[in-house]
Amino acid sequence: MLSFIPQDLIYLIIVTSLSFLIGLELKSYRESKNVQKTHIGSARTYTFIGIAGFVFFKINLYFYIAGFLSLTLLYAIHYYYKTIHDRTSIVSYLVMSIVYSFGALIEAYNNVWLVAFLFVLVVFILNYKSHTQNFLNEINEKEIETLGKFLLLSAVILPILPDTEIKYINISPFKIWLVVVIISAISYGSYLAQKFIFKNKGYLLTGIFGGLYSSTATTVVLSKKALSIKAKGDILSIINSSIIVATSMMYLRLLVIAVIFNFQVAKAISLPLILFAAAGIVISFALYKKQTASNVPIDDRNPLELGTAFVFAFLFVAMMAITHYVTAHFGNVGLKILSFIIGFTDIDPFVLSLMTGKFHITLNAISAAIVIAAGSNNILKAIYALIFSKKIAKTAAIWLFVLGILTIAYGLFVY
Repeated sequence: MLSFIPQDLIYLIIVTSLSFLIGLELKSYRESKNVQKTHIGSARTYTFIGIAGFVFFKINLYFYIAGFLSLTLLYAIHYYYKTIHDRTSIVSYLVMSIVYSFGALIEAYNNVWLVAFLFVLVVFILNYKSHTQNFLNEINEKEIETLGKFLLLSAVILPILPDTEIKYINISPFKIWLVVVIISAISYGSYLAQKFIFKNKGYLLTGIFGGLYSSTATTVVLSKKALSIKAKGDILSIINSSIIVATSMMYLRLLVIAVIFNFQVAKAISLPLILFAAAGIVISFALYKKQTASNVPIDDRNPLELGTAFVFAFLFVAMMAITHYVTAHFGNVGLKILSFIIGFTDIDPFVLSLMTGKFHITLNAISAAIVIAAGSNNILKAIYALIFSKKIAKTAAIWLFVLGILTIAYGLFVY
């Protein structure tokens, strides 16, 4: 439809428009900071900078470079003046550099999408300065260090690990660490959502997001909270509700893990996991009286610590070896007993070993073991709720015990 308009003219209009809009955004940014002192550039100035970059690049690369160096010199002089008045921001220069590059980018790549993306990025960064600063003020420095190390292990080490299966357990080092990466990512994502997105949103959301990365730890935290504030009435009902909903999230988390690692197992266990998750949610909302401004301080421990990741990898391999031995010597009955015992510890390594291992057992046996482990883990959480709240959260403990018994019964008698 616009074929009669020269392409260069279309590109020039786009560059001019985006440059002008960024100039307006930068003006708004300065006004929000109450900057009244001398600065370079208005919306018109940045419009001319964008046009100059486009024209100079079309004429000659040397013209383009000379133009950029001239602008850099001008901003350097201005920056020197600013430092005399204790103002050291280089935001204006950085924005100028991006605006000046619009013409070169759109010409070199013959595509407007990169320039449009840069425009959106610049506007977003200028608008969200206060949010970014709040995030940086609240984030634990150790989290950045730990995340960096983890990214090194997942993005650099993981690809070079051998994919040759280890004898007896029939799984490769690559797949072992891949399991660790995926599980840690799920836990860490839930942790970040709870800490930075839904912080101070009350007990119920603490139970929901806490249950996604560790329902056991969340049960302990909420039970201790019930004891520390000597909860009663509506607040106690909310805490009981939150403890139960954390376990409902555990069921759903297991289902998501199964979908990722073994879809056949996921289909086999989907009914009981969804059923008991729904039952927990119904019980939780029946106990939930009304929202409260009270909240649970989040334990500022990063679930993505490297030590935890290595321990998980070790437990995963150990569970796989133990499961191989038990299934080879004691069959399905031995596996069910093992799953009940494992439920009183960390069930994730055991569940993942069942989903990813190569065992000479039926799909029903694997499904039963996973469900039984989830049930006995509920009994453990019921005990924790009683102990750490000194029976204040006994309502939650009773319902967790009931859910645990019903889950175990399903695993024993349905599969």
